[in-house]
Amino acid sequence: MNRLTTPWGDLDLARFPEQPRDTLRAWDAADEYLLRHLAEGGAAAHTGGGDAGSADAGSGLAGVDLTGRVAVVGDRWGALATALAPYRPVQITDSYLTQRATRANLLRNGVDTDAVRLLSARDTPPERIDVLLIRVPKSLSLLEDQLHRLAPAVHPRTVVVGTGKVTEIHTSTLKLFEQILGPTRTSLAVKKARLIFCAPDAERARSGDRSRAAAGPWPISYTVPEGAGTGSGLTVVNHAGIFCAERLDIGTKFFLRNLPGRRGPEHVVDLGCGNGVVGTAVAVASPAARLTFVDESFSAVASAEATFRKNVDTDRPAEFVVGDSLATVEDGSADLVLNNPPFHSHQATTDATAWRMFTGSREALRPGGELWVVGNRHLGYHTKLRRLFGNCDVMASDPKFVVLRAVRR
Repeated sequence: MNRLTTPWGDLDLARFPEQPRDTLRAWDAADEYLLRHLAEGGAAAHTGGGDAGSADAGSGLAGVDLTGRVAVVGDRWGALATALAPYRPVQITDSYLTQRATRANLLRNGVDTDAVRLLSARDTPPERIDVLLIRVPKSLSLLEDQLHRLAPAVHPRTVVVGTGKVTEIHTSTLKLFEQILGPTRTSLAVKKARLIFCAPDAERARSGDRSRAAAGPWPISYTVPEGAGTGSGLTVVNHAGIFCAERLDIGTKFFLRNLPGRRGPEHVVDLGCGNGVVGTAVAVASPAARLTFVDESFSAVASAEATFRKNVDTDRPAEFVVGDSLATVEDGSADLVLNNPPFHSHQATTDATAWRMFTGSREALRPGGELWVVGNRHLGYHTKLRRLFGNCDVMASDPKFVVLRAVRR
C-alpha cells in the first residue's frame, strides 16, 4: 500500500489482490497529471471556447467543473475513481480486478462504495456524460470500441481528457479521438506522462443519438488455420481488447498442438481463457467434458462464450466466469486446468498473476488432477510449479515456448 497525494487530500491505495512485499503502486504519473489538471487546469481548453482553448494543463485557471455527470474510463486500480468519489463518478472498466480494487480502496479511505457506480466495458454506458476521463488502454482496439460506445453520451460541451504514459500515446491514439469525437491535441510531457484534450464536434456528438454505439468493427471472427492441432478449423470470436484479436498468437497455437489427449466426463477449466479457443478445442475433442472458462476481463469472457457457442452444440452446458483467478471454482473439483498466464500487469513485468493462478489451480484440482501451462521458456515457470506441486514435467518445447504439466498429489 502507498499514499497518493491529490488536490483533494491524501489517499492510501493498493492493487488487488494485495500481494506480500508487492512494490507496484496502484497509480502512476499519468493519474497524478490528470488529477492535478482537473483541479488546476482550464475547462475552456477542452470546450474550444475563445482564446483559452490553447491553455496548457496546470495553467492556474479555474479547475474543471466536476459537478456534472463524470465518467472515468480505464482506471487501472481505482485511483482516479477513489480520488473523484466526492463527485460520484461512473467508472467503466473491462477489468474485474479493477472493480475489486476500487471497492477496496474506497473502503480503505473511509468512502462509501455507493459513491462510485461501477460498470463493465460490456454494460450499457450512461446516456449523458459531462466530463469524460479516459486512461488510455494498451489495446488500440479497446480504445476504439470504448470511444464508439461512449460517443452517443458526449455533447458539444463535454470535457474530454485522456491520460497515459508517453509510451502509451501514439499518433494512432490521437487519430481515434479525432475521428470518433472531435479535434484533439496533447499537453506537454510531465514525468513521462501526457494529457489528451478533445473538443467534441457538434455533428459527431449529438446528445441522445445512440445509434452510433455499434459503429465500431467489434466483435470480429476468424477461422483457425491448419497446423493448430485440435484447434484447426475452429471459428474464434473476439471482442475489442483481446490479445491477438485478428489472428491466433503463436503461443496459443503451440499449446493447441500439444494439449493433453484426455477424454471422458471431466471438469476442465480454461484459466485466463481470453477468447476461449483452448477450452473450446478441448470441448470439441471431448464431448463429455464439462468446461469452465475464467478470466478477469469482461470482454474476454464474452468472447469465450461466443467462441464456444459458435463451435459447440448450443445446448451443451458450460460456465463462463468473470472473476479473480479460480476463487469461484470449488476446491478439489477440477480434473484439468489449462493456463497461458500473462506476465505483464499493464506496463509492469511481474510473475504475481502467474503465481496466483498456479496457487489457485493447486487448490481447485482434485488429487491426480493436472495443470497444463504454456509459457515463454525464459519465464522459468517450472521452478514455481515444482515449489507448489512438488513435480513438473516438460510435455513439449521449441526454441521459444514450453508446455509444462504439474500433477496434484
